[in-house]
Amino acid sequence: MVNNAVHSQGLDAPDLAFVKNSLLDYITRTYGPNAQDQADPANVQNKLTQTLTYLFVALYGEGWETFFDDFLALTSSQNGASRDNLSGVMLYLRILSSVHDEIADLMISRQGNESKRNNDLKDLIRERHMQKIAMSWQDILAQWTNKHDGVVELTLKVIGKWVSWIDISLVVSQDMQNLILPLVGRVNNTSNNIDTVRDTAIDTLTEIVAKKMGPSHKMELISFLNLGGIITELLASQGLHEFKGTSRYDNDLAEVVAKLLNTIMTDVVRVLEDNKVDAETRAKAERHLQDFLPALLRLFSDEFDEVCSTVIPSLTDLLTFLRRVGTLPDSYSQMLRPILSAIVAKMRYDETSSWGTEDGESDEAEFQELRKRLQILQKSVAAVDQTLYIEFLSNLVGNMFATLEQQGPQMDWRDLDLALHEIYLFGELALPNAGLAHKSEPNVVATERLAVMMSKMVESGIANFPHPAILLQYMEICVRYHAFFESHHQYIAPVLENFVHLIHHEHPRVRTRSWYLFLRFVKQLRAQVGNVAKTVIQSISDLLPIKAEVPSTEAEDDMSSDESDHSADAIFNGQLYLFEAIGCISSTSTTPETDQALYARSVMEPLFSDMSVHLPRAKSGDAQAILQIHHIIMALGTLANGFADPNQSQNPNNQRTPPQAVSAEFSRASEAILVALNELNTNGEIRAACRSAFSRLLGVLGATILPQLPQWIEGLLSQSSSKDEMAFFLRLLEQIVYNFKGEIYNILDLLLTPLLQRVFAGLSEPINGTDDEIQLQELRREYVSFVQVILINELGGVLVSTSNQGVFESLVNSIMTIAKTIVHGNIVASRISFNVLARMAQQWGGPDVATIGENPTANGVPAPAFPGFDQFMLTQFHAACWEVMQDINFRPYADAQTRQILNEITGLEQIIYLKTGEKFISHCQTVTFPAVGMGAEDFLRALTSSTDRKAVMAYLQQLLKSRR
Repeated sequence: MVNNAVHSQGLDAPDLAFVKNSLLDYITRTYGPNAQDQADPANVQNKLTQTLTYLFVALYGEGWETFFDDFLALTSSQNGASRDNLSGVMLYLRILSSVHDEIADLMISRQGNESKRNNDLKDLIRERHMQKIAMSWQDILAQWTNKHDGVVELTLKVIGKWVSWIDISLVVSQDMQNLILPLVGRVNNTSNNIDTVRDTAIDTLTEIVAKKMGPSHKMELISFLNLGGIITELLASQGLHEFKGTSRYDNDLAEVVAKLLNTIMTDVVRVLEDNKVDAETRAKAERHLQDFLPALLRLFSDEFDEVCSTVIPSLTDLLTFLRRVGTLPDSYSQMLRPILSAIVAKMRYDETSSWGTEDGESDEAEFQELRKRLQILQKSVAAVDQTLYIEFLSNLVGNMFATLEQQGPQMDWRDLDLALHEIYLFGELALPNAGLAHKSEPNVVATERLAVMMSKMVESGIANFPHPAILLQYMEICVRYHAFFESHHQYIAPVLENFVHLIHHEHPRVRTRSWYLFLRFVKQLRAQVGNVAKTVIQSISDLLPIKAEVPSTEAEDDMSSDESDHSADAIFNGQLYLFEAIGCISSTSTTPETDQALYARSVMEPLFSDMSVHLPRAKSGDAQAILQIHHIIMALGTLANGFADPNQSQNPNNQRTPPQAVSAEFSRASEAILVALNELNTNGEIRAACRSAFSRLLGVLGATILPQLPQWIEGLLSQSSSKDEMAFFLRLLEQIVYNFKGEIYNILDLLLTPLLQRVFAGLSEPINGTDDEIQLQELRREYVSFVQVILINELGGVLVSTSNQGVFESLVNSIMTIAKTIVHGNIVASRISFNVLARMAQQWGGPDVATIGENPTANGVPAPAFPGFDQFMLTQFHAACWEVMQDINFRPYADAQTRQILNEITGLEQIIYLKTGEKFISHCQTVTFPAVGMGAEDFLRALTSSTDRKAVMAYLQQLLKSRR
């Protein structure tokens, strides 16, 4: 309560003085030299310290000028001769630490007034007490070193905090250094190898070095503190040298030394980057760089990744600097080889690492994260000296393969993994459009070296190496550098043979990952692999039978990656890659049409038989049978996806006609799926599988699937279908209309009414919660987009045909309702709706009977495509425009999205005027504008005289803004 009262500034000066005096009296009795009471527990001391800090902020300027003197007096038992009162010393140090946190901690964001207040307080401290406080640190360290590590450690932490904003000379004086430096180098005699005082002393040294100052002063400080000698001695200490590679290695010490060295090197590089520094300062920085680089690389190469990560920032700074230098002098260029050597060596799994075990998953993830950071460093070296980079890695990879040839399966997998990892990264230089290739031009030498590496890799027999990590790397590299095989056809067959072997591998991670990589490989080389389709299908046919397993309710609900998840679901997803791969291999242009059909039939026949066996059980609700049917449908769709023309998605108007024999086979697949869909369409998972299969069958069947569309709609848009499903299917239909607009009219005419009735039902369903609202917005958007696509592709006649006249009014009303719904989430649908109304007006409004210009005319008689449509446009379309413009949420002058709606409204109004002429003018004058309480003249003048739509929009924006 007291703490809150002080902090909230709710006390006046007398009250604050009362609190101050009361607490000071209590503290003197409890923590003073003659204290009778026992000191408070730590949690009470923390809150007490916080309250005293708030009092300091309020009263140090005026009212408690002796703040620091009062607490310093608690530290001595006799006339201030020595700082020997332990409880008083600890409270004093706590107060100093808390004061810094309140007024000088840069990690806390401060408001303007608070920041000024803190700066004023720091100025007052420097003026009144800083010399005395700094001297107290010396006294306390002298008093308690080797007597009480807790006091010494807290003192060092306080110095480390305060040094950032006080005069550096108070901390780097010879007397102070004589106290701190022995702590930095003190020998740890404890058995557990942990010396928190020593580590804190090094951290304090780091804070001293990190203090902001000019380049010349910073270089002098590094020399004065003899940091080179200190770091050399620390690295030579027993914990870091003698115990290296053992369980007694002092990784905590290594980390704090790395932090110190990182700070030093960052400052040195910063000086070297500064073009304004004088020659003497630059020379000092050059010497420091040469002196500290070996230590930097030693810590960078440390077996503990935390230590390595600590110095990565300064090494990154150094390489960035070297990259900017341009032509490197010898002193700099000589640094690159040891740097690159250290980076590559750190990329290697260490001897203690395990691979593929559950216990080591987190360690593996951390190492892969480190590799990504190391990769950036490696790229930086390549950017500085590509020749060195190419030669170094070429030699590394060449030596590794030579070792593999000599040692075979006995070779250390870590060395081989390193070589393969470097081959994988080498493409940054060797591939066009990669990170380091300038202007999409690969390095010619690197490309040649990569080809040599790939040849050695394929010829080495590495695909038979016993360690799974090597096999995974091998497959990843083959996929990454598929372009190599396009110009080295002789290697395709052996690599395919290796893949066929690996997709049967006993290690589950290798096996399931290989299924995906096998697909990637054959997909990219489909033009070259058609001649082995029969052999490959026969070789992997044993992996194709589907065995659906219903997940148990007790199964762990953890998010496993595909690489490590060995569940039945993950295995099935892997099988789908095999089905697609078979489709890719079977459908190459060099494969005869009859063979393509034969391959497709050989894979699908077992699936058809399996479906017929499980369908009766699935109809009766058997969960396993339903899942089996789901998997079979997905497999058929995925196989079709493999057969589809790969260029189709890029250019749908120039599709390769599928071979007739192949289309016939997949027509059977489509019919089989429709049978299952008809029997099981109340099941959402089955509908989802069928939707997926339908979209993929389109690529193989093309227009031949159109006669089946009514059946697909009947099955996919059941009474159970969600709005999401309807929206997804409408997207599919948009693509079909776009692709087959010349052949779809009759089919569309037949299916439109039942389709729209399903959509209307979905649009009118009650909303329960946010998810329903989001799905409704999506359905609205896809529905009006579907109608828009019909009109854009000149199929609008189907909307008013004899078959669909019964739903036309509902269609127009629903679009107008969506157009007038100006709420968040429906803005896009509203805009599209107005565009649809404009297209309807343009298509069915008849010829223009009016003109727009300086001298507009409007004397013609409207002649719409069907009677009464001109009046319908005025009473419905035109009215909808003004209903929206009067909506309080419609603010096009302040919101870009609603401005787009206004653009569509303006276009619609112009079209209605052009189609109805004098009737439009009369309607505005007698109906529209009297209803809104204003004259029509200004609007009509703007609309009929401005050929530029933007001018009309500007007028309407100003009108709406003035009426809000």
